[in-house]
Amino acid sequence: MSYRTTDDNEPLSVDQCIPADGIRRRGQRLSVHWHNANWHGGSTPRGGNTDSGRIDIPQAAINGVTLNYEVVGEEGPWIVLTPGGRGDLEGVRYLGNRLAKEGYRILLHDRRNCGASDVLIEGEISEQEIWADDVYALLEQLEATPVIAGGGSAGCRLSLLLALRHPDAVRGLLLWWVTGGDVASTQLGHAYYGQFIEAAKNGGMDAVCQTDYFAARIDSNPRNRNYLLGLNPDEFIHTMSMWRDFFVEGAQLPVIGASEKDLASIKLPTCIVPGNDPVHPKSRGEDLHHLMTGSEICYIHTEAEQKKLADRNPGDVMREIGTCLLYTSPSPRDLSPSRMPSSA
Repeated sequence: MSYRTTDDNEPLSVDQCIPADGIRRRGQRLSVHWHNANWHGGSTPRGGNTDSGRIDIPQAAINGVTLNYEVVGEEGPWIVLTPGGRGDLEGVRYLGNRLAKEGYRILLHDRRNCGASDVLIEGEISEQEIWADDVYALLEQLEATPVIAGGGSAGCRLSLLLALRHPDAVRGLLLWWVTGGDVASTQLGHAYYGQFIEAAKNGGMDAVCQTDYFAARIDSNPRNRNYLLGLNPDEFIHTMSMWRDFFVEGAQLPVIGASEKDLASIKLPTCIVPGNDPVHPKSRGEDLHHLMTGSEICYIHTEAEQKKLADRNPGDVMREIGTCLLYTSPSPRDLSPSRMPSSA
């Protein structure tokens, strides 16, 4: 497994990221810092081993699951970054490295049911809200609050939900690719849940395990296979259907997962980068900007250029977003304890 530097994008191995002569930022060293809030030498919340298919990734026991995570940078204000879709932490590594170079500490993590973290299909609230509660618990373990929460698409939803459900834990928001509308509701509801409901109805949990997505979850975390095969298909379908309702019911909201009243209640410094496709309409990002007092909006491209951007390497997209976020974000010095209000 390799990682990219913040300066020249040449790949670095895990071993190369850690030495004392690592990448410099503001006169100091940047490294991948292998924090571990709760290391499991041989036990996990579900029993079994900790073989996640990835080397030297720290793990934390959070709300009944084991989550993989990393911290990039050694000091400075905390930022948690979350990728879109069900992507793993690699989706925001470039941006995390770049922000760490500016003097921040960056938390990257695989959400439950994503990346190499545990799969757990249960809960009485939406999966999106569970993700927000999980990252809050992880941040608390790391003593990383208040935090700047950032993410694109699904990561944007998580960041907003984190601010709504745990307002004292968030000091600012970096949001890109805001989702909303009928197209997003229909497409995402099927992508996240509908296709797996169909698989379970047609072939039980064995069929679910054979879908590309859950096959990858088993490959990156082998203990997920026994867990999935042990699920009752009817219970799996019930939970996934309930989770899909989050998107169905969110179609008429300004942003999927949050009402106008919810969004207007968030009084935080916020940077918004709108998208420009049917799932992430530019208008949704603009509406969010108008609803959130104190927010700034940043357009990274014209409409024609954004359409071309959709076909480019994800790393290129993150470079564009990173430039915008860095331009509008407060500096680490501005967020130092000595310069923050006592109520921060």
